Amino acid sequence: MIDVIDHLAGIEPDSPLDHLREQRPDAREHAQRAFDALLTPDVPGEVSLVERDAVAAFVTGLHQDPRTARFYADRLAELAPDLLGAVRLEIEAASTTGPYGSYPADGPLAAESDEGLRYRARDPEALGIRLAAAFEHAHLLVFRPREADPKDLRALADADWSDTGIVTLSQLVAFLSFQIRVVAGLRLLGATQKGTTS
Repeated sequence: MIDVIDHLAGIEPDSPLDHLREQRPDAREHAQRAFDALLTPDVPGEVSLVERDAVAAFVTGLHQDPRTARFYADRLAELAPDLLGAVRLEIEAASTTGPYGSYPADGPLAAESDEGLRYRARDPEALGIRLAAAFEHAHLLVFRPREADPKDLRALADADWSDTGIVTLSQLVAFLSFQIRVVAGLRLLGATQKGTTS
């Protein structure tokens, strides 16, 4: 069975990075189990597999890691090829840097305030009301985490997301952000090791 982090980081069996990951077997196992639970659950429940893969394709597209984004886009293309074009248009509309957000003007962190892009789905009809709301929430969590508040959860509820679905969506966004950072770190270690051995 594929270990997704190994795959995305380009880790070969019996390589130095493989041995490095073997030193933390619990971390390796838990990361893969999280992927399985969030992206390939036996019983999807209130968040469909298409919704999960669409959110994953969107979030990884926002992080601008081509290999990881392609992995999740390919997964979406297998389940819902007609949706992939709409997701790519939303990634284009939502791409930015960050993080953004506002601190109180009289507070010690006021100088760190940065308005940035406030993303709204470009084509809610193509996505459907649930995915449009999910993408807007995911963008908020990726680029404006300090601004998330109860009204954002109400927007999801208004788009037919249940409490359980909202938790799953938030867990998925958090997991993808974690996975992308781990993969980036492993790739950097791999490149460093190659540089020292060449």
